[in-house]
Amino acid sequence: MNMKLSKESDGSREPLVHKDTAESKPEQPWMVYLSTFVAVCGSFAFGSCAGYSSPAQAAIRNDVSLTIAEFSLFGSLLTFGAMIGAITSGPIADLIGRKGAMRVSSAFCVVGWLAIFFAKGVVPLDLGRLATGYGMGAFSYVVPIFIAEIAPKTFRGALTTLNQIMICTGVSVSFIIGTIVTWRVLALIGIIPCAVSFLGLFCIPESPRWLAKMGRDTEFKAALRKLRGKNADISEEAAEIQDYIETLEKLPKANMLDLFQRRYIRSVLIAFGLMVFQQFGGINGICFYTSSIFEQAGFPTTLGMIIYAVLQVVITALNAPIVDRAGRKPLLLVSATGLVIGCLITAVSFYLKTHDMAPKAVPVLAVVGIMVYIGSFSAGMGAMPWVVMSEIFPINIKGVAGGMATLVNWFGAWAVSYTFNFLMSWSSYGTFIIYAVINALAIVFVIVVVPETKGKTLEQIQAVVNP
Repeated sequence: MNMKLSKESDGSREPLVHKDTAESKPEQPWMVYLSTFVAVCGSFAFGSCAGYSSPAQAAIRNDVSLTIAEFSLFGSLLTFGAMIGAITSGPIADLIGRKGAMRVSSAFCVVGWLAIFFAKGVVPLDLGRLATGYGMGAFSYVVPIFIAEIAPKTFRGALTTLNQIMICTGVSVSFIIGTIVTWRVLALIGIIPCAVSFLGLFCIPESPRWLAKMGRDTEFKAALRKLRGKNADISEEAAEIQDYIETLEKLPKANMLDLFQRRYIRSVLIAFGLMVFQQFGGINGICFYTSSIFEQAGFPTTLGMIIYAVLQVVITALNAPIVDRAGRKPLLLVSATGLVIGCLITAVSFYLKTHDMAPKAVPVLAVVGIMVYIGSFSAGMGAMPWVVMSEIFPINIKGVAGGMATLVNWFGAWAVSYTFNFLMSWSSYGTFIIYAVINALAIVFVIVVVPETKGKTLEQIQAVVNP
């Protein structure tokens, strides 16, 4: 959209709100917290979708008489729907706003869960799974983008990290509740975060940056004032956003080919590269088949899964407060290093098992390796690619570029989860050595290509990355 922003009649802007003064204590941005909570209910819904099939698998197959092939299709449709959601969520968020895109995502998830709940055969199950996948894929793009656009720069990283925390929590809650209730009840429970998100969106403002981009100047000022507090001074922030938007308006509307222009190529390389390394480092293969890994290594499956679920949530939560202190780049480097170590420990475990060496050490090394891996992933590589993606793109290409980056992520998730069992059949320890090598390459990529973005406004980041 290439609409002009309206100007004040005398050519000046009214003081608008953000810069803290020495005389007054800065207000707590309660509306930012509420808006973030509403948005991350979508992240929890995402986790609920991802965590549904594991505890429900046996019961669904028995009740609906599904073959292994039919249940495999049911499971894979989630990722396929997410890829469609990723492709379309960017343009939708640009056309009807970030809140509008989240409403669409919530609606698809609700419809999908209801279809699964009432399903008597394969087709309704598959359609429901496809719909929840679409909503999940759309949420995965629009939630971090919305949070990044409303949050003050001083704790934008911490708030954006809540996206990953709530995804992990949603997965863990689905796994635990799924061991207690039936698969149909679990589907109904999946509607709750979607409903909270859908209704909550009526109580929070739209992204000020999107409103400014659309030329809705009065609503832009009102939204920014509401987010920062009625007594805050946001004149500097408002002027910076407006000046940046006015500069972007001189550029033509972005399309897919524009992503490869010289001015954008670095931001595209950074975001796409992080998504590739996040997924091809093995996370979804290991996540989807953790119970199988523990079983093959001789470790109690239920105990291993509970430790896995708790560790994932706890470390991701502990990580949130330090994102804006430590920075994105150090967390990515520490995380990728831990992933390499976790993969190598697990590879050693399976090497010993394959060659019938130190049988008592095999299950211990396997669980230690997997826990080091998931702990390291949760400490950085899980959340930081989404944080950086939400910050790195100029707003005029954010819809197209963000949607494509999310698609790359979901394609990687599908590819890794699809190939994992084949790789494990080929060589269990070789599989983890491959993942270790990919994570080692991620370390090099972060050192050489990824910039530090902590403590900068989105406009400052994009001025450096896309000069």
